[in-house]
Formats: sequence, structure tokens, C-alpha cells
Amino acid sequence: MDNLSDTLKKLKITAVDRTDDSLEGCLDCLLQALAQNNTETSEKIQGSGILHLFSSLLIPQSSCTAKVANIIAELAKNEFMRIPCVDAGLISPLVQLLNSKDQEVLLQTGRALGNICYDSHEGRSAVDQAGGAQIVVDHLRSLCSITDPANEKLLTVFCGMLMNYSNENDSLQAQLINMGVIPTLVKLLGIHCQNAALTEMCLVAFGNLAELESSKEQFASTNIAEELVKLFKKQIEHDKREMIFEVLAPLAENDAIKLQLVEAGLVECLLEIVQQKVDSDKEEDIAELKTASDLMVLLLLGDESMQKLFEGGKGNVFQRVLSWIPSNNHQLQLAGALAIANFARNDGNCIHMVDNGIVEKLMDLLDRHVEDGNVTVQHAALSALRNLAIPVVNKAKMLSAGVTEAVLKFLKSEMPPVQFKLLGTLRMLIDAQEAAEQLGKNVKLVERLVEWCEAKDHAGVMGESNRLLSALIRHSKSKDVIKTIVQSGGIKHLVTMATSEHVIMQNEALVALALIAALELGTAEKDLESAKLVQILHRLLADERSAPEIKYNSMVLICALMGSESLHKEVQDLAFLDVVSKLRGHENKSVAQQASLTEQRLAVES
Repeated sequence: MDNLSDTLKKLKITAVDRTDDSLEGCLDCLLQALAQNNTETSEKIQGSGILHLFSSLLIPQSSCTAKVANIIAELAKNEFMRIPCVDAGLISPLVQLLNSKDQEVLLQTGRALGNICYDSHEGRSAVDQAGGAQIVVDHLRSLCSITDPANEKLLTVFCGMLMNYSNENDSLQAQLINMGVIPTLVKLLGIHCQNAALTEMCLVAFGNLAELESSKEQFASTNIAEELVKLFKKQIEHDKREMIFEVLAPLAENDAIKLQLVEAGLVECLLEIVQQKVDSDKEEDIAELKTASDLMVLLLLGDESMQKLFEGGKGNVFQRVLSWIPSNNHQLQLAGALAIANFARNDGNCIHMVDNGIVEKLMDLLDRHVEDGNVTVQHAALSALRNLAIPVVNKAKMLSAGVTEAVLKFLKSEMPPVQFKLLGTLRMLIDAQEAAEQLGKNVKLVERLVEWCEAKDHAGVMGESNRLLSALIRHSKSKDVIKTIVQSGGIKHLVTMATSEHVIMQNEALVALALIAALELGTAEKDLESAKLVQILHRLLADERSAPEIKYNSMVLICALMGSESLHKEVQDLAFLDVVSKLRGHENKSVAQQASLTEQRLAVES
């Protein structure tokens, strides 16, 4: 260290005189000291106040320039040295050196700038202002095709520098994307796939950039899918495959890239991994099985990629995914059910799957998870059943297969995601009068629905419960169903639903309430009164923002309520005639006609 102090004193003199021989000796001594104890040497250099002298030594024509840049690169490995390097004015001369033709100078300069940028806002900002990124991107572009080891080393350093420059910084990543770095990096990956260090650097850069939405279009216009799948097939090590997975996951969120990945044969690779790892209890194998099956499900979220893999229900991929459902592995059961839910996104696929026995497989799966089951598997299987129940022709088949009974076993679930899907599945199934009547008389179900109508912390569950209550009345048109709902305290929720911000829900509530008034007004009268239905209807009719169908159904309901003495009195007290008569001139013909009819009814009854 005494020797180092002498060197630093000597450097102050030689830096000014610029005698290259003695200067080189000083620089060698510093590099040696940094190699032995980087942190202590860096502190000493900072303390000596010579950092600013380096900027005058960073000159293109000097034989010592590469060594100076190397020293700065070593110093900047320490977090505490990065801002001092910026403050000493080293960024601008370093960026100038990026125009050098000397490969060693370029290498050490790239290292120095990359290390200064690492996790340093000040470093990145200074490189940005000096225009360093554009020069490096241009270098990558021009050197891309040269495969000798020295050039590959330089390309690796430049990729690392850009990565440190833009890591977790959206605006700098967007800047690199605008400079066209993505096609260059994809080309690099293709040409240098034998070079492990450079390949790894490209993958990390892709991982950073792929998180940005604006990058996806650029990636989609390259052959990234093909290159990544080619690389993936070569990998034996878990860590390397994991790195590729980290790039694939964000890229696969883009529908165009999903299709490219499917066409490049990624699915076959994923299925192979699943097959290899399914029986392993090693932690890394379990993780890889999850990643592979999750990615498989993600690829099925794209309409084109999904349809390509479905192949009319005859495809190898579809058949393999089907075999996951009866498996004993929870992750595969989950992925299988989610995949079926994704395949079930158009009527043709749904009809084919129901005709080929998928419902029974899903019900068996649910059966295995009734008691203390896996919530994610329950949720996924219910999602699949809900989607399959959308085509009209499937409803009766699924009812006769016993889907409602299978689903009702989960009524006791306390998990909102499961409750939500359970409600959605039942609502999809009860278009038929018989099914609606059967479910509507199920006291346990109706009581649970009424309870969930108050689940204020879970808007989805609350909304679906209200919609199912209304659907039971609308599709059954049954007095017994209405009585069950009245006795369970469901009326107030239907009245509240009429004030929903969603027109479709308002409408469903008003139609159900009109059926109640027409079929069982005496039974529901007190509940309708205490829920302040008449005041709500007055408000809906007076509100100019109410949709035409809401005004129409509110007037139909008013007429139906006239059969109750107490509700009739409320209607008279609220001067409905004034509001209704204004609607006779409404632009919607149905509303105008209903207004005339309602006005006559109100006039007669007054």
C-alpha cells in the first residue's frame, strides 16, 4: 500500500507530463493493486483526488488509453465509485473512445461504461446525455456477423453495457427499442448461438426488453421464436432452460408471437419436459414442470394458436393435454383444466368436447377435490365447465350428465374465486325452465345466494349471485321459486340490483321483479315495500340517463304493482303521472307506447 501511495503521487506528475513509459508503469501498478484488493485500492484512489486526471488520459492516440479505461472499469465495480466517476467528468471522454478502431480500447471502454451504469441513475443519465447507447447499438449492428473469439468477447461486453444501461428503466429501454436494437440482438443470437457467454447476455437483454409492451411488435417482426426454440432444444442444463423460459413467458403474451412459437415447435418441447419431469420429486424438476405447463396454457390464450393446436379435437397436443386431467399431479390437473377452458372459447370446440366426454373427465376431477381440495384446480375445472356450457346445444347434455349436482358440492366453499366460477357455471346452465325450477326450489342454494349477495368485499361474487337469483325467476317463471326466494330474504337484493351501474343487470332485475309482481305479489308485497321499490322506480323513470329498456321495464313493473293496495298508494303519493306523461314523446317507440299505456292505467286507478 505504501507502494500504491508512491504510485499515486507519481501519477499526478506523469499525468501532466504525459511521458508514456513512466505513465504505463504507474497504470500497471494500479491495475496490480486493484487485482489484489479492489475495494481498498479504490478507496485510496478516490481519497488521493486523482480521479479527474483520468479524463485527460482518455485520448484516442495514446498507447495507455486501454489501461486507463480498464482501471476505470475496475474502480466502477464498487458502488461507491460510480458517482465519483461521473463527477470526475469521465463519461464524455469514454463515450468519445467508443469511436476508436482499437479493439482493446473498445473492450475496456465498454466495460467501464457498463460498470458505471450498473444500478446507477447518475451513470445512466450521463451516458444517455453523451449519446453512448446509439454508438454501441451501431457497433453491434456492424460487428454482428464476425465470429472470431475477440469480436465475440467485444459483442458480449457491449450487450452487457446496454443491459446495465437500461435495466429496469422503461424510458431507456424504449430508447433502445426505438434505436432498433431488437432485430440486431435476435440476429446476434442466431449467428453466435455456440458462444455461451454472448447467448446468455442476449437472453438477459431480451428478458429486460420483453417486459415492455412496445417491444412486442418489434420482436414479432423478427425470427425470435424460431431462434429461441432452436436454442431451447439444445439445452440440457436446468439453469439455461430457465433463462429461456424467462424470455418466452413475457413474449408469449403477444398473440402473433404465440402463433410463431407454436409454429416453431415450442409445444412439442414443453410436452417433452412435462413427460420427463412428471414423476420427479426434485425441487427444480417440479418448478420446470410448472413453468412448462403454465407456458403451454399461455400459448392457448391466443385464438389462432389455440385453434391450430386444437386441430378439430384430433390434434396430438389436445389429446396429451386431456391426459393431464386424470393425472395425480395437481399442477398437471390445473394446467389440463385451464387448457380445456382455453380450448372452450368458441362454440364449435365446446360442442366437440362435450360430445367426446370431456364433461365427465372434469366432473371426476372436481370429485377428487371436494373435501379439502386444491382451490386452484377447483377454480380451473369450474372455469372449463362454465365455458363449455355457453353453446345452447350443450346445456341439456351437461344437465343430464349431472353437472349441477357436481357443482353444488362446492356451495360450502369459502373461497371467492371458486364461488364466482360456481355461480357462473350454474347461471350458464339454467336457460331451461325445468333446470331453473329445480335449482330455484333448492333452499340451501337460494340461502347461500342471498348470503353472497352481501359479499361487499367481492364484487364479482356479489354480482353473479344477484344475476343467478334473477335468472332462477326469469327462466322458471315459477311461483314456488319466487316463494323460496322471498322466504330466504332475496327480494331486497333484486331491488338493489335494479340500481346497478350495469344496464344488463338492472334489466335482469326489473324483469324478475315484474314476474314476482305478476305471479306472487301478495307474498312479496312487504319486502318490496321495505326495499323502497316504488321510490327507486320513480328515480329510474325521472333520470334522463336511464337506458330506454330500463324506462320500459320500470313502467311495466309499475303497472304490475297496482294490484297491491299499499304499493298502489305509494305510486299515487309520488305523482308518477307527471314523469310518465313526459315519456310519451320519447324517441324510442316502445318506451313511448308503454308510457301511454301506463298513463292510462295510472289515470284509471287514481
